[in-house]
Amino acid sequence: MRSVYVVTHPEATHHVEGVVGGWHDSGLTPAGRRAAVSIARALRAAVPGGAGVELFSSDLRRTRETAEEVAGLLDVEPVLDRRLREKSYGEAEGRPQEWLDRRFVPPPAAGDRMGHHEGVPGAETRAVFARRVYAAVDDILRRPCAHQVVVTHGFALTFVVAAWIGMPFEALGRVGFRAAPGSITTLREDDFFHNRQVVGLGDTRHLGR
Repeated sequence: MRSVYVVTHPEATHHVEGVVGGWHDSGLTPAGRRAAVSIARALRAAVPGGAGVELFSSDLRRTRETAEEVAGLLDVEPVLDRRLREKSYGEAEGRPQEWLDRRFVPPPAAGDRMGHHEGVPGAETRAVFARRVYAAVDDILRRPCAHQVVVTHGFALTFVVAAWIGMPFEALGRVGFRAAPGSITTLREDDFFHNRQVVGLGDTRHLGR
């Protein structure tokens, strides 16, 4: 049986500063670092002692710092993969959120939602974003390890879960899975039917401990 634990990084400086995240390389706040310790402890409790485990992470600082806490308790080296980054918001990154809000062009209710340009130079379309996350998940799932941890971002989580359940690319224009910062989503595939389950989405109970 395969278990995949998808972590959304906890509170980072761009959250409290009110600036756009994306590829802006913010780090964890003190509260975020404490949450990362709680995440690591929860994952250590979830993965059986002595079991093989792999750890993959976006290469941005806030996810890397989260992965380092997890790596310490699981005794494994994180594999950094820029394809697991958050969506790029181009010129908006690191600017006040209100700067982006004034320029943002929302996607249409119908039509080409995947290829829609949001009005900010350099920003990724949903299609480009989804394709790179799907490619990263495909590579991770080709590996035979029974326990895998993926540390990523809030929006990227949607496409990690969609890739896990085999959602066709053309159906991704409307999908959205919500999860709070510092959450753990548990995915599981049984070794008989090879059905894939979303066992828990965006669990944050560990943060209260």
